[in-house]
Amino acid sequence: MVDIREVRTKSDRKRFFRFPAELYRDNGYFVPALIADETDTFNPKRNPAYEYADAWLWLAERNGRTVGRIGAILNRAANDKENVRQLRFTRFDFVDDREVSQALFDTVIAKARALGMNEIIGPLGFSNLDHQGMLIDGFDQPDMYITLYNHPYYMAHMERMGLSRKWDWIERKIFIGKEVPESVARMAVICQERYGYRIRRFRSMREVRPFIRPAMQIINASFAKLHGTVPLSDRQLDKFSRLVMLTGYPEYCLIVTDSADEVAAFGFMAPSISDAIRLGHGRMGLLTLLRVIENLRDHTHIDMYMIAVRPQDQRKGIESLILSEGMKAAAGHGCADLQTGPMLEDNIKVQNIWKRWDNVIHRRRRCWTFKIPQTGNAQ
Repeated sequence: MVDIREVRTKSDRKRFFRFPAELYRDNGYFVPALIADETDTFNPKRNPAYEYADAWLWLAERNGRTVGRIGAILNRAANDKENVRQLRFTRFDFVDDREVSQALFDTVIAKARALGMNEIIGPLGFSNLDHQGMLIDGFDQPDMYITLYNHPYYMAHMERMGLSRKWDWIERKIFIGKEVPESVARMAVICQERYGYRIRRFRSMREVRPFIRPAMQIINASFAKLHGTVPLSDRQLDKFSRLVMLTGYPEYCLIVTDSADEVAAFGFMAPSISDAIRLGHGRMGLLTLLRVIENLRDHTHIDMYMIAVRPQDQRKGIESLILSEGMKAAAGHGCADLQTGPMLEDNIKVQNIWKRWDNVIHRRRRCWTFKIPQTGNAQ
């Protein structure tokens, strides 16, 4: 017998956010989300996304033991933008037991019906800066700090419950050579000479600071047409700005300005901190913090967090300028490889850029969809 309980108390919240660390304790590829960050994400007083969204969390229990969890997010802004009636599911984790996964998903179906929704999609978060996507390939690859790992058996559970593919993200591992590919270097020169762009070079993060906020503003315009995105509020952009300032190296903050000296595009990458976060089991204690600092000094593996270009500056080769400078900086620090975050598989413009380097697709994630039956339960 599986009991489903909505998360209401402080104790329930702790169990909800600690469950993945317990489920994946012996998995060497899993990188936990920081419990403190997750707690803030689902706190209406701390997460500005609650200005346009609501969320609910549930635990699955058997004999007093937590065996699964799931969340649901009603993103009113995204629904209004795309003229849909969707409820998002999120943080869906469970032991390999069909009764558990079905009971959890049935709970979200019931919530969707009560809200008048006709489709459930996910895993998605509040925004495109949140954790999203279910891993369906690349289970033997260490995860990134900004993504979520899951067991291979999840996919069989989803298919059995009647969910199907909505869209996929792919992640590439780029192997850094001593030289930037000739076609990329050539395009970087052309975009500077023809359009007047220039890459800013910084000696310290203090010099970067004035450019961070203008760069963040580009995110909303750049990602406006991507699946499920909504404009990020000033508070959300400020949160990402703080992450850049805390983990950034000046040479990895890739700011491009136009002929009027306005920020036209930016890229942000940093040394991987996955090992440190994994060892902390989701807690940022002193030992974990010291390991994070140690990771940030090791440039062997670099994570590319984001590239964003103003709509009017796209298709002018500006991405080549960003990547050319970024790869040079990484190679100068002895970087062996760079891994991208999730990129929509059908975003051909972005996919074609990375193909100019020696690379492999090493992870794939899925957004699932479920059309809500008018009567009866999902089987």
